[in-house]
Amino acid sequence: MEYSTFGRHVAVDAWGVDFELINKAEFLQAHMVEAAEACGASVLSVQAQQFEPQGATVLVLLSESHLSIHTYPEKGFAALDCYTCGETVDPQLAIDYMLAVLKPKTTHAKKLIRGMGELQVVEPEMKATELV
Repeated sequence: MEYSTFGRHVAVDAWGVDFELINKAEFLQAHMVEAAEACGASVLSVQAQQFEPQGATVLVLLSESHLSIHTYPEKGFAALDCYTCGETVDPQLAIDYMLAVLKPKTTHAKKLIRGMGELQVVEPEMKATELV
């Protein structure tokens, strides 16, 4: 079987996020796994680290690549990214899911198209996702 090198990598800086939402590694981990599943990815493993006095990092290893978050609650800031290889899993769906959970006041995002030669940087379509 031959695999495609095509991939999409969405990176988002989220500002104005409530301290309590991004200072709980366990809470973030649960939602990151849900976000990965919502975009159709296959979760292989999860690593989460709670920092003192505040902050968290969560890495969800996917069969298709990864989903991660690094938080700075004292600044209301979260750095999110999701990279997926192939055509079947859309990383934007995972990012949209997490943004619906975190409800930042502002976001700055870029999407990289990878694995096709020179990297392409495009503006992602940010969608307001409603959680059910």
